[in-house]
Amino acid sequence: MIANNKKLDMLYKPKRGVGKANGTFGELLQGVLSDDSDFLVTLPIESYSYCYFYARDTDSIRILPMSKKKSAILASKILSFYKLPSGGDILIKSELEEGKGLASSTADMIATARAIGNYYNLSIPVDVLERLIREIEPTDGIMYDGIVSYYHKEVKLMKYIGECPPMTILGIDEGGEVETIEFNKKAKPFNKEEKKEYENLLSKITSGILNNDMTLIGEVASRSALINQSLHPKTTFEDIKRINSAINGLGVITAHSGTYIGILLSQLDTQHDWKVKQGEYELKKLGYDVRLFNTKVQHIKEKFHV
Repeated sequence: MIANNKKLDMLYKPKRGVGKANGTFGELLQGVLSDDSDFLVTLPIESYSYCYFYARDTDSIRILPMSKKKSAILASKILSFYKLPSGGDILIKSELEEGKGLASSTADMIATARAIGNYYNLSIPVDVLERLIREIEPTDGIMYDGIVSYYHKEVKLMKYIGECPPMTILGIDEGGEVETIEFNKKAKPFNKEEKKEYENLLSKITSGILNNDMTLIGEVASRSALINQSLHPKTTFEDIKRINSAINGLGVITAHSGTYIGILLSQLDTQHDWKVKQGEYELKKLGYDVRLFNTKVQHIKEKFHV
């Protein structure tokens, strides 16, 4: 939380641009395909980054918190691209922890772009946004509604898959932080057979999403989490797997390049509330706080503007 927000807001003119963007709980699937392209499949959640933009008669961008440097860089790029005044103040308030695999920096940047667009009455095409973000860091596909497959290193859409089903994630944070740019420099130790399996998993999860088959979605997420243990292992993986089986959850989901791991549950399950309660109880016995996330359910198809 940013200190003295009310005092800051009082200093500004009434007009301001407002934007928000959701995060993700890790990825349903992430890996490398046979053509050596890195990809992921998003899992949008109802946790957000909010941005407030105020134009200012100066040549620079001021941002709070000051650690949100990537958003400040993107703001300058957007203003330059559209030949707008280069000054502005940005205030970001986020529900997403940094360095945890919740797409916090991407959500900050998308929210910033939307706030600038709102202020100047701009509709920023998603390909322009991707082009500018590509110059900053690898990113998730959260500028698209619903679930997408995405080339995160190339900052490029692979395919819009479909609407996100209503699910709950019982998540725990194993601690620490992961820096996106540095993580994506790591070599992927996947062999030819594993890359072929990733292609099969992508096909399966696409089918699961299109057919609203949450059981299949959970199976693919669990398999991807297991394969990822060779790249970025979670110490609680076996415990999470055991608890998921005990409460008959959909599967294990992990932040492949983050610190969160969790259990997927269907909100349509008649035993949903019991599973949440029992799952929380078992997870807390591991010594971790438990955070509940809800998936962001959409009823609109792919959008091409932010």
